[in-house]
Amino acid sequence: MASVTSSTLVPPTLVCQTPGSQDALECSIHTLPKPLLREFSHVFGSNYLTFDNINNAAANKEILAIPTNQYAKEDLVAVGDHIEQEKDRLLNVFIEFGKDLCTKLREKGYWADYIDPCSGLPMLSLHCNKVYSEVDGMECLLNYKAYNAGFCKILTHPKWGSSVYPATIFAYAPSSVVKELMNQYPRFAA
Repeated sequence: MASVTSSTLVPPTLVCQTPGSQDALECSIHTLPKPLLREFSHVFGSNYLTFDNINNAAANKEILAIPTNQYAKEDLVAVGDHIEQEKDRLLNVFIEFGKDLCTKLREKGYWADYIDPCSGLPMLSLHCNKVYSEVDGMECLLNYKAYNAGFCKILTHPKWGSSVYPATIFAYAPSSVVKELMNQYPRFAA
């Protein structure tokens, strides 16, 4: 069962980008607790403030995180070509989803960016060179557990174990706008 924390505005829900797609993303919406607000500041600085549209200057904006998790067909702790192919598939699903949601938010005049899960760096904000930890974010926002395997932290999903691919989108917008856009994505029908 997915965890709900004090920062949760919308609990984890399985969505897909197009109706009938088999590529589901578990998405939720959160305000940023203090530890993640510090992390956000290190990664993005004040970039999100420079994307201010005069039309929404008075809007009730807040920094939001939209963590996503995808079920992997393989245990991603394992190694091999088939594991790398699965990671590539999951990366492409997230990139497409992240780009789509960020484009919709930016078209409405709000700042949004998504983290490249491979590098930990923002995809749209320029001049950012600090890395965001997806595992730390999922631990903080969703209370998911992690363990150390050598120098690598491994996320464990409550249902999927380590067969999970985490990635995060951030927005500086009213939560009502983000909720409305998220509700436009079809729910995943297994």
